[in-house]
Amino acid sequence: MKIGILGGSFNPIHNGHLILADEVRQKLGLDKVFFIPVYLPVHKEEKDLLAAVERFKMVSMAVKDNPYFEALALEIKRKGKSYTIDTLRNLRQAYPEVKKFFFIVGSDALGYLDSWKDILEVMKLAKFVVATRPDYPLKNLSEALLPLAIEAIDISGFRLRQRIKNGESVRYYLPKEVYEYIEKKGLYK
Repeated sequence: MKIGILGGSFNPIHNGHLILADEVRQKLGLDKVFFIPVYLPVHKEEKDLLAAVERFKMVSMAVKDNPYFEALALEIKRKGKSYTIDTLRNLRQAYPEVKKFFFIVGSDALGYLDSWKDILEVMKLAKFVVATRPDYPLKNLSEALLPLAIEAIDISGFRLRQRIKNGESVRYYLPKEVYEYIEKKGLYK
């Protein structure tokens, strides 16, 4: 069994996340992709970070119709700062049948990968899949990293939150149910 892991703040989850996960899943023949929202991000101070329970609810809505996707509240239940090493250790214990975990990151994350807690152990517990992102070219990659060209979908949670604040439409950037939830609750305004 091969499992992909896509972590992040998902503030909010958008179609770019889903396309990324689906492409990686198909290209690597993964059995499933776990979506794991952080409780508190370590590497970036995120302004307008919704409560973890709200973000998890939206991630669950977004992935519920795809049998290959699953939302896990692992980091949210643990609370505090979310470190990948802790999550991977927990996953190894909870899923001993999994032969290989593939941790999915965008090429923009390469700039601060060496600052991750226990990064050498992290790379032993999971193969890092580096998806290309616009404006973040892949060069001088370590052999520990697996580059994967994916269709470039340039959507960011930051930009979506700005659009919502400015009264601009985000309808086709988000899964329908997530869009309706944000509208109904008046989130990010």
